[in-house]
Amino acid sequence: MKTGFKEFEVAAQKLVEKHHIPGASVAIAQEGQIVYHKGFGFRNVEKSLPITEDTVFGIGSVTKSFTCVAIMQLQEAGKLNVLDPVVKYLPEFKVKDENALTEINIHHFMTHSSGLPPMSSLFYAMKRSMDIDPHADKYPGLDIEKKDHEPIDTYDQLMEFIANQEFELLGAPGTHFSYSNDAYALLGTIIERVSGISYEQYVYDHILNPCGMENSFFTIDEYQEYENITTCYVIDQSDGNKSVITAPVWWDSPSMRAAGFLKSTANDMLKYAEIFRNKGVVNEKRILTEESVNEMIKPHIQTQPGRFYGYGLMITPDYFGTLLVEHGGALKAIAAQMSILPEKGVSGVVLTNLAGAPASRIMQLAFNTYEGREVEATHITFEEYNIAAEQLELYQGEYLSNEGMKLAIEIKDGAPILISQNGEIPIIFVKENVFIAYVNDSTEIAEILVDENGHPYGISYHFRQFPKIASKQTI
Repeated sequence: MKTGFKEFEVAAQKLVEKHHIPGASVAIAQEGQIVYHKGFGFRNVEKSLPITEDTVFGIGSVTKSFTCVAIMQLQEAGKLNVLDPVVKYLPEFKVKDENALTEINIHHFMTHSSGLPPMSSLFYAMKRSMDIDPHADKYPGLDIEKKDHEPIDTYDQLMEFIANQEFELLGAPGTHFSYSNDAYALLGTIIERVSGISYEQYVYDHILNPCGMENSFFTIDEYQEYENITTCYVIDQSDGNKSVITAPVWWDSPSMRAAGFLKSTANDMLKYAEIFRNKGVVNEKRILTEESVNEMIKPHIQTQPGRFYGYGLMITPDYFGTLLVEHGGALKAIAAQMSILPEKGVSGVVLTNLAGAPASRIMQLAFNTYEGREVEATHITFEEYNIAAEQLELYQGEYLSNEGMKLAIEIKDGAPILISQNGEIPIIFVKENVFIAYVNDSTEIAEILVDENGHPYGISYHFRQFPKIASKQTI
């Protein structure tokens, strides 16, 4: 460690206060040994209960990397190949384009490049939890008005739902990146069918237990007598002011657990990160071959300029001159981040108990301090592009994801802004069709998707494709 953490803690505390984060667990390990941990705030504010390395939080979509570890283990065992067509294991899986259907393989599911667009299935898969949660409407950015479909409780129901949707694939398999919770849920189905046991049991038997992750489970009920678990919180703006309130119902989704429902601790997650830091070995136990790890951290498809997707992991080849392997997670009462610098032997995790918290930025601040950089340093540099007014005019309008997220671009006082969750975000164009947005103190790079005639048909934002649905902003 090149410097102390005082600067980091001052900067992180400012973010904690600014974003009303009740509690956050921040930890860094060097060569697998924890060298820093700090609990900001409380796991339970009302009782002033502290946060330790063993406090349980949700990790959201960081779960996706566990799903890919399982797939790679099954490939090592000769039970599947990532280039196998998905329909070999899931004959019920259907999309309208039957030719593309036979081309979609497991690799495409793992890299979000199958061509599946964002869908509303996650909403229905969580519906039973949301129906008993009096605070369900406080989750930011989610359209909760869709109540015209039964809950999606099983993999079979999920495949039936997808088969009945009217959509065109975003493009030929392997050509378009768009984040897909559905693809990852179905990877869980493949794991079940190939292994002969449930997805959850497979992960316990082949990943969590061998890694020594004693406090990591998919459901809260499994913790039994264990009490070091965070309380869930949400932001309430019903009276026009932001306040944090307790919202104790944990959302679950049996059909989507492979996409984002594992719960864990900073201590356990740093053990897990050793798979990617230490070439597949954790506690002298080989979880994956070095070859499989290399495939997982390979930049298979670009997600945005300078950033790629591996298998269940985001890959930045040049992060201050070194490789960054990471993934975030977001769900009700969850904003999580796992980051690894394998060439430097460094891994880190940030876990919080509030959706929308800037976990990735807090992780960046911690890494900056640990590596001796200015605490606010960023690896992203760009020059502003002077976009033509007529081009900007074309980009204006509404963009909608079927996951329930809406965006819009409009011009205000002569400058472009992004409308997201009813908030105005200034944006800066860095190419004719690429812009930077500062969201929750983090930098988002977005791309306007244009056809061969230069007309916009969507936005790639927050790793999803949002089709353009209107030319005038009406949000």
